[in-house]
Parts: sequence; structure tokens; C-alpha cells
Amino acid sequence: MISSDVIVEPAPAKLNLALHVRARRPDGYHDLETLFVFCRDGDVVTIADAQDDSFTITGPFASALAAAATDAVPADRAGWADNLVTRAADGFRDTFGVAQRHAIILEKNLPVASGIGGGSADAAATLRALARRHGVSADDPRLIAIAARLGADVPACLAGRTAFGTGKGDALAPLDGWAGAPVLLVNPGVAVSTAAVFAAWDGIDRGPLDPANPIGGRNDLERAARSLAPEIDRVIAVLAAQPGVILARMSGSGATCLALFETVAQRDQAAAAVAAAEPGWWQMASGLA
Repeated sequence: MISSDVIVEPAPAKLNLALHVRARRPDGYHDLETLFVFCRDGDVVTIADAQDDSFTITGPFASALAAAATDAVPADRAGWADNLVTRAADGFRDTFGVAQRHAIILEKNLPVASGIGGGSADAAATLRALARRHGVSADDPRLIAIAARLGADVPACLAGRTAFGTGKGDALAPLDGWAGAPVLLVNPGVAVSTAAVFAAWDGIDRGPLDPANPIGGRNDLERAARSLAPEIDRVIAVLAAQPGVILARMSGSGATCLALFETVAQRDQAAAAVAAAEPGWWQMASGLA
């Protein structure tokens, strides 16, 4: 890095309080209705100006991500692995005509392929960081268009606020509420393929989601994800049994599950109970932003 102006951008975990799958689309996506919320914690993206592009992954889940990211990288870009972060950076450079090279560090604190938007959140944080560095407005339509090309969840992660998502999940209507709610995330240590979960969806439209009542909703991907990762059953059962729990449900395509609590103390007691019962499970105690 050659610049003292380092930009640090959080990439908070994305949660689906409810996720209704309404239909398969001809373009390979699905029509969804979902309530996006975001944690206060997650991954972290750091960028600085540099003479050459470089991408470094640190954090507890660095090794899981780095192996996939280094596949099929051209020799002349050996430091620029294929990842949603680097795709976001390339998309930003091409769209805004930026010649400057960047050193990017991704601190990977969230499990990979876990239903909490890790990759999408990382890409969105990269776009926000580059926008700050190069004086681009966060609501610039070109920035949002880059996000949409990167993935269905990236626009929601770019906005980073509670929203009702429809279409592929990228048609967003901002909502208020849920800020500060204590939440516990738990993953049994199983990576689940989003594509495999959607392919296993039974195709039944079980009705619309009321964005004002996500707790009364459901996650239509839970059944499919459980068939691929039966450990999810145990996670939800353990979370649902904790005192003070308001909601225990799988997020996204899994296998991470979330539990909302009435108080921070109840969340922390639940975290201790889960750690004692299943010390091998990953967990993160946080709050909704």
C-alpha cells in the first residue's frame, strides 16, 4: 500500500427474517418476497491506493474462501483472485473509468456459503468503499447497477438497511423497525450451496409475506436446506428452546440460523447455553442495525 488514506468499510451480515419463494423465473432466478435486516457485525473490507492491484483475505474463515478465490487466476493478475470483492472492484473501475489501482483486504469473519450474505455483503462494502474513495454518491444509479449484476442480494447489502425485497430480491422498499433487536447467529459448520437449495425447492407457492409481520412468515427454503444439511434441524430446535426467544429460523439458503431475543441478557445466556451444548458450532452475538 502506498497511500496513508485507508478506507475501512464494514460488511455486516445480511439476514432474512422471512423468505417466501413464490415462483421459478425463466431467467433462472426465483420470484421472492423477503424481509432483509442487517447485523451490526460481520466482515470488514479495507482499501488503499496502490501501484498494483492486490487482494488479501484474513480472518477466521480466510482459508475456506482463499482456496476457491485463487482458482483460474491469470498469471498477470496473480494477486487479484476471483472473488465477488474483486469483481466489484473491476466493475467499479470499468463503470467509472478509474485508472487507480487498489490494495484490498477482506477480513473474513462470517462462514462461507452460510445464508447470511457474506459474499454479497463483501461486494457491497467494496463498492461503498470505492465510492467514498473516488467521490461517487452512494445512491448513484450506476453503482446500484453494478451491484445488481453481481448478485440478487448485493443491492440490498449495498443499501444496508431494513427493506422488503421482491422480484429476485433486488426490488427494495425501505422499512423502519427492528433496530437494536438482540440477535444470535448459529451455524453448525456446514456449507450449503445456494444453487442446490433452490434446486431442491418443491415449487409450491405457499402465499405472500406480510412485511409488517415477518415473524408470522416462514422461510420456504428451510425444508430443502434441511434435506441437504439435517444439522439445521438441531440448530433451530436448540435456539427455539432458549428463554426469551422471539423467533428461531434459518436465514437465506442456510445453514446459518438466527434467533431474536427480547433482551441482550437473554441473548447472551442463550449464547452460553449453545456453546456449552455444541462447542463446535460457530456463533455470533450481535444486534440488528
